[in-house]
Amino acid sequence: MENLTRSGLETSERVVVKIGSALLVDEKGGEIRRDWLNALADDIANLKARGKQVLVVSSGAIAVGRRLLGLPKGALKLEDKQAAAATGQVRLAHAYQEALARHGITAAQILLSPGDTEERRRHLNARATLNALLALGAVPVINENDTVATEEIRYGDNDRLGARVAQMVSADTLILLSDIDGLYTADPRSNPAAEHIPHVERIDEGVEAMAGAVGSEHASGGMVTKLAAGKIASSAGCRMAIAKGHDPHPLKAIEEGARVTWFAAATSPRGARKNWIAGSLTPKGSVTLDEGALKALARGKSLLPAGVTKVSGEFERGDLIEILDPAGRPVARGLSAYGADDAGRIAGHKSREIERILGYRGRDELVHRDDLVLER
Repeated sequence: MENLTRSGLETSERVVVKIGSALLVDEKGGEIRRDWLNALADDIANLKARGKQVLVVSSGAIAVGRRLLGLPKGALKLEDKQAAAATGQVRLAHAYQEALARHGITAAQILLSPGDTEERRRHLNARATLNALLALGAVPVINENDTVATEEIRYGDNDRLGARVAQMVSADTLILLSDIDGLYTADPRSNPAAEHIPHVERIDEGVEAMAGAVGSEHASGGMVTKLAAGKIASSAGCRMAIAKGHDPHPLKAIEEGARVTWFAAATSPRGARKNWIAGSLTPKGSVTLDEGALKALARGKSLLPAGVTKVSGEFERGDLIEILDPAGRPVARGLSAYGADDAGRIAGHKSREIERILGYRGRDELVHRDDLVLER
């Protein structure tokens, strides 16, 4: 297995960093730990200076908001949690903005609900937004949309949200900053004989049996949720690390060989997305190509509207469609960036004509190459 301890971040291109409330917010006073956040921003700036893209999944809004609203300690009613989230999110976003601005980096706030990562059309929209922000050099700061989520319709913890975000943007590395430096054979806080595990090739029943429980007042996740996140990340082609985050510069510490647990990816991010497209969905329609578009696909290009001669079926933006050669034989499948009606209107036209025809500026591609799989 690759020695991820030193190369995990060094070889990464797109990194998702998940930060728990217990790291970011002082439990006693409910204040944001500004010095710690500034040190983390230094680490993020260092990664970006080396050409890496970084996304942050951050807890802390409820912990900050409950202090600002004078809510009592202990369990909160759902409506009080939502009020705290609404209040604390403003303060939290401003803190990230200030910390990253010290390096000339723009922060962007994104609030997600489960449907945004699990429903195809919303997934496609959120993915496109995050990719655009990364291309523009911004650092998306993501949290669950707790102000509207119900107990029944929510991620439940930001470990899993971090993994879903990593899956959505095809990240190659997910870092879970925690109050523990990785996975142990037992809970080291209650069992001094517990041994640290530096690498996990696959999360099986034996690994899951080592998981512990929730550890602090503000934290909502434990090792169980981290392993659940690891399963999601691994299947999405993303390696994952559980690392201790309390000390300043936690990402720098990982690069310098701090003790962490790395979980291997089962495939590459692109391979995982291609596998999902190839085998998990039923096509809702089809498009037929001319010879030029067929040759472009064979060279690994995206499918442009200009190469489409026919659109069939009823499909919406984000639905899977079959891609046919001039003889009507399936040659590929992919996620359409346009619904059937709009696809039919722009078929055969240059991408620069899309806005004139449809009245809005959509994507240049009908099916982007990252959302397309050639038939074997």
